[in-house]
Amino acid sequence: MNPSVLHVYRTYFPDPPGGLQEAIRQIALSTGAHGVANTIFTLSPQPEPDLLLRPEARVVRCRSWAAPASCDVGGPAAFATFSRLARDTDVVHYLFPWPFADVLHAAVRPCRPAVLTYISDVVRQRWLGAAYAPLMWRTLRQMRVIVANSPSYARTSAVLSHPDIRAKVRVIPLGIEERSYPKEGDDSILTRLGLGADEPFFLFIGVLRYYKGVHFLVQAAKTLGAKVVIAGSGPEGASLQALATKTGANNVIFAGQVSDAEKVALLKRCRALVLPSHLCSEAYGMVLVEAAMFGRPLICCEIGTGTSYVNAHEETGFVVAPQSPEALLQAMNVLLADDNLAASMGRAARARYERLFSGPALGRAYAALFREVAGMPG
Repeated sequence: MNPSVLHVYRTYFPDPPGGLQEAIRQIALSTGAHGVANTIFTLSPQPEPDLLLRPEARVVRCRSWAAPASCDVGGPAAFATFSRLARDTDVVHYLFPWPFADVLHAAVRPCRPAVLTYISDVVRQRWLGAAYAPLMWRTLRQMRVIVANSPSYARTSAVLSHPDIRAKVRVIPLGIEERSYPKEGDDSILTRLGLGADEPFFLFIGVLRYYKGVHFLVQAAKTLGAKVVIAGSGPEGASLQALATKTGANNVIFAGQVSDAEKVALLKRCRALVLPSHLCSEAYGMVLVEAAMFGRPLICCEIGTGTSYVNAHEETGFVVAPQSPEALLQAMNVLLADDNLAASMGRAARARYERLFSGPALGRAYAALFREVAGMPG
């Protein structure tokens, strides 16, 4: 028998993309190859149509009434819809953090077994974290299994290492099903951004949020002898462009939101992928897995989370001190000056992807977990 699984998170495609939406998509795609029937329950400010049939899953949407502190909140329809979907599934799978999901779980009390993938601690919204803590701990204690995405985050998170729940914590690294990405990139973006055919450049891709540390990358770029492409949009976009102008970092190119095919072209051509996130809100960094899949070297910061698990220091790239433009610049300069080192680290990144972060590895692990929790034979 194959289980049906209801994945629960605050937002999903086609609303503006982010790393966690991509993580859910990859879990659904990879477990679908093992016979798991996937449904995603989410909120949207514009949930029409309320049912989407996507290759990875059936997506059921209710209206997001508000999103204080990035916490989407639904109305009565959300409770009714979640209750109906939970009754019709074998396993409920929550993606954490989303406090409204804790409210749904407490109010509906689904009769199906539940598991939770713990993406990140509540870091910036400390006032929210304090108010949310009793409900959060109630939810965590009721989960059959709590999934951490890396051994490092399981150790460093005060929540995951807490005596009340650490026995139920398991590690399943997030991964990517390679077949879900375009095989060929849209190289026209290289011309649009003014990048020469053989010109080396460094790449950041992601939502421009406070914890991404992109301002440190802009500061580092000023004296770098190569261009830096920043692909993505978000609340920090205007301030980052102002910073680049103020510091004279004329080699920083803001690409804006890019398509999947454009992203592939950039990943295939960049000298290295740079993820300068400096706060542990960056719990994993799916873009690191994307770059590793395309055989690119990686640069990230040591923040005690999964970023330095995906990127093995001095094997697949460099893990540097956070909040340090100087450290970022040094790592980029090393890779810029040494073609052979950049190529060897890229090959090592691809090998690590195949071993730990590929679609088959992700699908086997999560499908086995869902079958176990549903009480079905493996």
